[in-house]
Amino acid sequence: MGILQVRGDYLSKKLTFRYYQFQAHPFWEIYLEKIMDILKTIKTIMSIVCLTVFLAGCSSMGSGDWTEMSGSFNGWDRVGDANWRIENGEFVADSASGVSHLVTKESYSDFQIQLEFWNHEGANSGVFMRITDPANITDRSAYEANIYDDRPDQSGRTGGIPNFLAPTRVIDTWDQWNTYDINMEGNHIVVKLNGVTTIDSTDDNFSSGPISLQYGAGTIKFRNVKIRRL
Repeated sequence: MGILQVRGDYLSKKLTFRYYQFQAHPFWEIYLEKIMDILKTIKTIMSIVCLTVFLAGCSSMGSGDWTEMSGSFNGWDRVGDANWRIENGEFVADSASGVSHLVTKESYSDFQIQLEFWNHEGANSGVFMRITDPANITDRSAYEANIYDDRPDQSGRTGGIPNFLAPTRVIDTWDQWNTYDINMEGNHIVVKLNGVTTIDSTDDNFSSGPISLQYGAGTIKFRNVKIRRL
């Protein structure tokens, strides 16, 4: 028998002895239990992370992509004779013989619309949603997020929906760019004007229909108009 073989057998027996000696140590079971507890905790954390990712994925599947509606009249129908034109990517109108609209060719039920608008003192405009009759649009046959700071009845001023939901805040918008961010999901309606929530309520009058940008009076501009289905 060679020296190397003898030394190898000796080391093998020594390691085996050390292993059983460690396994028989009184703290081994406690040590093993701690390891198992740590593994169970890691497994629980991983399960929660996976579930969170899965639910987030499911949520995103329910939301549509944004559709850009600015810079072109494609996707819009004209109602009335307002002199709508596009300047620097903005929809602009400042003259008409009567109330006029740019009306989306598509209808929307649950959706989010974001846009920017500019209006001068005395202007009258609005964003009409869930329109029931595109040929005869009124603030009683659709929801209108109004753009009309000096409306005689201030319950339907800018930030409000005339005849249905009054704004909870008064925000003046003349001669500056402003933002509307509007969500309609079922009967739940949320309107944000310049980042401030002016409406967060429910109403059951209208459930679906096109969206329009109104020209009523004065000078009105719209830009960065985008819509997505919810």
